[in-house]
Amino acid sequence: VILQPTPAITFRTIGGILDFYIFLGPTPQQVVHQYTELVGRPHLPPYWGLGFHLCRFGYNSLDNMKEVWNRTRQAGIPLDVQWNDLDYMAANNDFTYDTKAYNDLPLFVEELHKLGMHYVILVDPGISGSQPPGSYPPYDDGIKMDIFVKNSSGKPFIGKVWNRVSTVWPDFTHPRTVDYWLKQLKTFHGVLAFDGAWIVSILLTFILFYHQQLTENSTADMNEPSNFLDGSQNGCPNNSLENPPYFPSGVEGGKLYSKTFCMSNQQYAGRHYDVHNLYGFTEAIVTRFAMAEVREKRPFVISRSTFPGHGHYAGHWSGDVYSKWYDMKMSIPQLLNFNMFGIPLMGADICGFNGNTTPALCQRWSQLGAFYPFSRNHNTDDGIPQDPVALGPEVVESARKALLIRYSLLPYLYTLFWKAHVYGDTVARPLFFEFPDDEKTYSIDEQFLWGSALMIVPVLKENVTVVSAYLPNVLWYDIYTLSLVNGSGSEKTLSAPLDTIPLLIRGGSAIPAQVPNTTTTESILKNMKFMSHLASNGCAHGSLYWDDGDSLNTYDDQKYNLMNFTLAESYLNGTVIKLGYKSSLKLYGIYILGIEIPVKNVFVNNNDVSFFYNTSNKFLQVPKLNIP
Repeated sequence: VILQPTPAITFRTIGGILDFYIFLGPTPQQVVHQYTELVGRPHLPPYWGLGFHLCRFGYNSLDNMKEVWNRTRQAGIPLDVQWNDLDYMAANNDFTYDTKAYNDLPLFVEELHKLGMHYVILVDPGISGSQPPGSYPPYDDGIKMDIFVKNSSGKPFIGKVWNRVSTVWPDFTHPRTVDYWLKQLKTFHGVLAFDGAWIVSILLTFILFYHQQLTENSTADMNEPSNFLDGSQNGCPNNSLENPPYFPSGVEGGKLYSKTFCMSNQQYAGRHYDVHNLYGFTEAIVTRFAMAEVREKRPFVISRSTFPGHGHYAGHWSGDVYSKWYDMKMSIPQLLNFNMFGIPLMGADICGFNGNTTPALCQRWSQLGAFYPFSRNHNTDDGIPQDPVALGPEVVESARKALLIRYSLLPYLYTLFWKAHVYGDTVARPLFFEFPDDEKTYSIDEQFLWGSALMIVPVLKENVTVVSAYLPNVLWYDIYTLSLVNGSGSEKTLSAPLDTIPLLIRGGSAIPAQVPNTTTTESILKNMKFMSHLASNGCAHGSLYWDDGDSLNTYDDQKYNLMNFTLAESYLNGTVIKLGYKSSLKLYGIYILGIEIPVKNVFVNNNDVSFFYNTSNKFLQVPKLNIP
């Protein structure tokens, strides 16, 4: 597939059928609406999945992991989810844990749950194929149920990944694999009560073709699907599937089966040649179903490999980026692209995965990462520790400050995910989605929006404390001072002290917020405030979607609340659209920004109430409310 500057796209094919779907918009947002209507609307993640996640490859023991977990909490950094990479397993085998290095891991997970926190494990698609008969049920059950991918001779295809000797792979297009995968997850959940599944693993040695703009060297992950061998130990058969008459340039290894399956392998849905790009997608579908059955709660699944429609089932992380300023910068267009693909639950490894980060890089990346829809700090086993506390007080302060803002805005972020789920909206979006008539926004990829209201302007260079941002021609307010920012319709230099990421709120927006806590379990119980930011016509509007944050099918079963808020002509009205969820939440405060004339009186539900008007920054604060 060749993109030409005309602009034109050339498809060069050796056969098959090409189906084209044309989405006419006409606006960029409507294109995404139409696209996700076809491939599937994004799923609504559990509320806790929008908190901060912490992981690394190479904790190597429960004691080491708990040390990092404890110091993060003691530093007052919001933290919801602890993860484990490959090293928690026994001999790198799925559905096991190392009972020596991680002896009390089940008890630690119990402790997490008592604190209202959650736990996610890595689950490789590759199953060890060399255990003694009767000793490893994931292999024995797969052989009995006949669900492993087969070679061209009809026998289980044998390759090699992290398992010590050999690997076989479930065929996720096979109907019986649903029962197989559910059984393995359910059985292991009875041993280790994990809350989410990370259906990938890092592959450090072999490099496959990947988005060349992201890093100069990139890596593939297990559910691409990846293989440490070129096919099997004996390679692959010599046929037209393995060696087609036309071969695209740029394919790593010079052959289709380089570090993956043989193309002539057999799966239930057809030859692997025809379904290769569906492997991770079908794994995500089956894993989501199984996790819902196992926990009877909203599933949380993150995958490296994706395909159109993936966002309906799972989220995505961008893989093994490098701890470099360039990689941090490139994570923004990648985030925006995946939102356009209908996969809004997405983020990059905060501070980078490969190589050693630096305090300066991690300080700024922690600020940016606090505004990835999926926010996780994660790095490799041969790098220095990069949790915020390990890198010093400046990184701690920056991470804490940015994450507390994120946690205060979680009601707004959660509402954006609901809009994505119902209408196909993007959560993180480029500026041109909101300002399609402003050509100056078309090429901007170093600042972005949450929904229509919040502009994030990260610092992407070392040793700078100001950043230039383009402000489209509407009113914008500084989230820290609550004051109007001058310079709409032009480039504006914003102050960006080392501990601060510039954040602006668009005039005309009314956004819900809460007093933040260090877990979503605590934050979700806090009372609400509404912040209205007047547009030039004196109006603002917004909405709040609210449910219990974890139950299945809350929207379809109408077990939710939906409220619209409008401000016009000095009246702020809240309208209940749907009241299907019993909640004890109260409205404790209202902020209205951009009021040029001093306020004389404020009435709430016809009652005269106390208030504060800031004459310098022109905002009204109505505190100490207690309204359902």
